[in-house]
Amino acid sequence: MRITDIDIIPIFPKLARRYEGHEVRMEGIDHRIVYRARTDCGLTGYGDLRIRPGGCPPRSSVEPLIGQDPFDYINNRFNAGLGGALYDLMGKKLGVPAYRLMGQKVRDRVSVAAWTRPAAPDEFAKEIRRAVDQGYRVFKMHSCDYHDVIEQTRAAEAVTPAGFQLHWDFNANRTLAAVLPLVAALERDHPIVGYIEDPIARTDIDGWRRLREQTRIPIVMHVPQLGGAQEMLHGLADIYMLDGSVGDTLERGWMYSRANVQTIIQQGAGTLGKAFALHMAAVLPSASGHSIHLDDQYEEDYTTTRIPVTEGFSAVPAAPGLGFDVDEDALARTAAREAPPIPRHVGVLTLPGGTKVYTPSIPSAQEITGREEGAIRGLSCEIWQDDGSHEFERAFAQAHG
Repeated sequence: MRITDIDIIPIFPKLARRYEGHEVRMEGIDHRIVYRARTDCGLTGYGDLRIRPGGCPPRSSVEPLIGQDPFDYINNRFNAGLGGALYDLMGKKLGVPAYRLMGQKVRDRVSVAAWTRPAAPDEFAKEIRRAVDQGYRVFKMHSCDYHDVIEQTRAAEAVTPAGFQLHWDFNANRTLAAVLPLVAALERDHPIVGYIEDPIARTDIDGWRRLREQTRIPIVMHVPQLGGAQEMLHGLADIYMLDGSVGDTLERGWMYSRANVQTIIQQGAGTLGKAFALHMAAVLPSASGHSIHLDDQYEEDYTTTRIPVTEGFSAVPAAPGLGFDVDEDALARTAAREAPPIPRHVGVLTLPGGTKVYTPSIPSAQEITGREEGAIRGLSCEIWQDDGSHEFERAFAQAHG
């Protein structure tokens, strides 16, 4: 089997209906690319990847693979979209699911988490309710400096069943002095918080170790600066997040498994990206943490079926390759659609004392107040989209003045 061509197809799938009116908050989530790899034996493999706006790889990035055998690229270091397309081809050629080309299967199902962009407490509660209804038992969201993480957590607690867990991503932008009291308050008063990712700057090795010694909430590290092994030896985190290429994910995943350290796999993509991650999690013994994806963000996908969630887990695909068929007409529709325009808007940051600050877009409370993220309680933010009112025009002029 030889690769005869690889298409790189930008797509813009519709976001879930719940995001109507939230185009600013969700900007860029609908930018994805599909890799379509054709072969001389008639098989076609597909892979999926979310990209930043304007980040589509050039055609030259895949030209060296033309004429090559996909089996020469087992455990490749390509991005997960291209790597997934090659594993889709190899599995289809052999008539086996992709995990059979990665290792011995150790689980049939994988814990999965829902996701969204930073949201105000009331919107967060709505997201949590829909996640519960969709079968999720874990929810990941980034914290931010324009909403109060304690109020967001309280809003989530009010609508969740017993055992539901929040995974907070703290953005690796705090000092230990700022994060210690916040983590202590979450641990003391909010048992719904099950995970804290990247609580302080990744270069602060001593700070990570000291924080881990002082909390029982599992600490998650994403993108270790020293490659992962050194951070593990220094005891910086309880869980390590894996993403990127299949080669790196499996290599690091086996290392953590031998050390009995839990891992979480995160792949930002749709159905096929999630499927690829499920195959990898199926063979890594300590990949028992929740898998994080974006498939719950879209109203549509170009696969003929999507991946169900039952009691917090999804089954590892059993069909050849990545395990899902592609509807070429649906793929063409998502490729023909243009990214929706971002409406005129202003950011409105309300400080604890009631002072309102108008900004051209989502505000940075750190720049406005000089305080670290999470250090100010009681602030809130609204994204005011153009409603045609004179009040909006005045605020828009003020923000851009």
